Amino acid sequence: MPNKGGSLKKKEQIATKQKLAARRNEIVRKLSNFRNESKEVETDIAQDLADKAESSYTKEFLLSLSDAERDQLFQIDSALRRIERGEFGRCQTCQKEISKKRLNALPWTALCIECQEKAESETS
Repeated sequence: MPNKGGSLKKKEQIATKQKLAARRNEIVRKLSNFRNESKEVETDIAQDLADKAESSYTKEFLLSLSDAERDQLFQIDSALRRIERGEFGRCQTCQKEISKKRLNALPWTALCIECQEKAESETS
């Protein structure tokens, strides 16, 4: 059966899938910890205005981190689906192969470097 999943061989795809699953588990653990810490911050009784400000900042910081983590979790789940469909390693925009170097650095990426740069320049 030909390798439809871009430039990665089956063995490399399995290793990438394991790396994605490990990162996914790490994020899920972090999100759970953030959620628990956020609840603790909520239930702490602030004694004065400075304590209230610090408590508010801490909660905001924890929630912003979890937003970034949630976004990465979504990207990881999408990459795992692309592996299952045999589409992993191909840019979702131009359909060209994504370089192995890029996939090793960001295994959840859906775009080649050129399409990523184009997307970033359009949003800034």
